[in-house]
Amino acid sequence: MRLSFPLRRLSTFSLVAYDPQKDEWGVAVQSKFLAAAAVVSWAKAKAGAVATQAWANTSYGPEGLRLLEEGLSAEEVVRRLVEADEGREHRQLGVVDSQGLAFAFTGSECLAWAGHIIGKGYTCQGNILVGKETVEDMARAFEETEGGLADRLVASLLAGQEAGGDRRGQQSAGLLMVREKGGYGGFSDRAIDLRVDDHPTPILELKRLLGLHKLYFGETEPEKLVKIEGAVAQELQELVRRTRHYDGPLNGQYDEATKSALRKLVAIENLEERWREDEYIDGVVLEFLREKFGG
Repeated sequence: MRLSFPLRRLSTFSLVAYDPQKDEWGVAVQSKFLAAAAVVSWAKAKAGAVATQAWANTSYGPEGLRLLEEGLSAEEVVRRLVEADEGREHRQLGVVDSQGLAFAFTGSECLAWAGHIIGKGYTCQGNILVGKETVEDMARAFEETEGGLADRLVASLLAGQEAGGDRRGQQSAGLLMVREKGGYGGFSDRAIDLRVDDHPTPILELKRLLGLHKLYFGETEPEKLVKIEGAVAQELQELVRRTRHYDGPLNGQYDEATKSALRKLVAIENLEERWREDEYIDGVVLEFLREKFGG
């Protein structure tokens, strides 16, 4: 593998992780670098995830995923990639495999502070950081934060930034998560692919975007289902009449005309992933429609 150095180092901090509960893999990253996630983050469901940074060798992404798909462990993948690269001492790499085992590499020529921490199901790494506290606090936040993988990854980035982060400042952040059939409509594995390419506070903006992603694409919680009948049905009839999708009676009946109008409104508001064909409505959808169109 021949040396091919870019003009700028990809100085950053990132975390690569696996969630065995949902069989999900993810990469979260922040850097004083335009669109860092487009370079750093690589993942494939049932294979694993890769973060390549510092004087990033982008071939580590696709080649690492190929090796992971072949069944190699994270440690084997890291060793094979760096051993074949003459520029290895300028690289930083984090990998988690299909079993959730993690491994990382920080080259001796990465600019200080540079290093990594490997934990159960994750590895966090960074270079040109204010200090080692960045990765230490990232690891702690990831382990202690409750919730799904996405929340834990973003919490880890926030903790890293609060501990000092990239010593040059902030510019971009990204969150990539994969799960088998986890993408829109179940047609891909990209459950979440959010990027903030240029922003004064990119991690906070990433957190805001994650909130929107949960709104539009989050899974319906059974305990938040609301039966469409009586007063609720009439309220929805009023909403779809107000938005000019319905001109029928306000009789509190969830008939086909009401359902058709509601389906159109939900689709227009990009909430179709939460749509249900039965007599229930997702409580998140109901609250959204109330807030936007009610009274």
